[in-house]
Amino acid sequence: MFSGSMVALITPFQDGQVDFETLEELVEFHLENGTDGIVPVGTTGESPTLSYDEHKKVIEWVVKTAAGQVPVIAGTGSNSTAEAIELTAFARKVGADASLQVCPYYNKPTQEGFYQHFKAIAEEVDIPIILYNIPGRCGGTGLTPQTVARLSEIENIVAIKEATGSLDMTSEILSLCNITVLSGDDSLTLPICSVGGKGVISVIANIVPADVKAMTDLILEGDFVSARKWHRKLFPLAKAMLGLASNPIPIKAAMAMLNLASEELRLPLTPLNDAQKTQLREILVQYGILS
Repeated sequence: MFSGSMVALITPFQDGQVDFETLEELVEFHLENGTDGIVPVGTTGESPTLSYDEHKKVIEWVVKTAAGQVPVIAGTGSNSTAEAIELTAFARKVGADASLQVCPYYNKPTQEGFYQHFKAIAEEVDIPIILYNIPGRCGGTGLTPQTVARLSEIENIVAIKEATGSLDMTSEILSLCNITVLSGDDSLTLPICSVGGKGVISVIANIVPADVKAMTDLILEGDFVSARKWHRKLFPLAKAMLGLASNPIPIKAAMAMLNLASEELRLPLTPLNDAQKTQLREILVQYGILS
């Protein structure tokens, strides 16, 4: 179920509110372009600044719009185990196919704390769980390969979104267990898959879903020579989306330029400055998706 190109979906805003009409259009855009899975309310979906009510409504809206055509992997993680369980139970109730569980942030658990946190969620809610290892968003702490292997023994912990930036991390995880590894960095999708990964939870798929899908299809077919051509084409776009400013600032700016959604963010995130927008526009023009 969890392979190929899965989009880390933005949450569109209009005048301070979640723009559910545009959200529906975005889901339909991904269905039309062959995206293999939709991941709402993760980092790219600005989950930290959504209220719990909004968070739940976005999950429910995406599940309803996708209508079972592709898996919906709901971002339901928290640095509070009880809150993560509550959100995950809600996601399961409204029909989400899986849960994306970010490592607890700010409170910096030990490896035993990480293990007990994810174990509690998995045991409380019968839904497939994808771990999300991103130390850069979690005060520099994250899962070790040994803890991932230990967690993989729990039946419904089925995959990990690997966003440490370390190719060795994927190799170490897969040397210890057979959990599905998904890239959490667009620029590393091909390298991670070359050592055993199965796809990506992608930011740039918000704007070029068919292209990310084309690359991951080739990867899953074992045609890494052809996939490398897509990797080289997508690479400048991937680096821009993570290098110009914190995600999702650049991807929302790009989507506004492409008339896919508003660039509106919620504080403390702020838009790109004029120089950054000029640089981004040039990248989109060079890629061939903006004239």
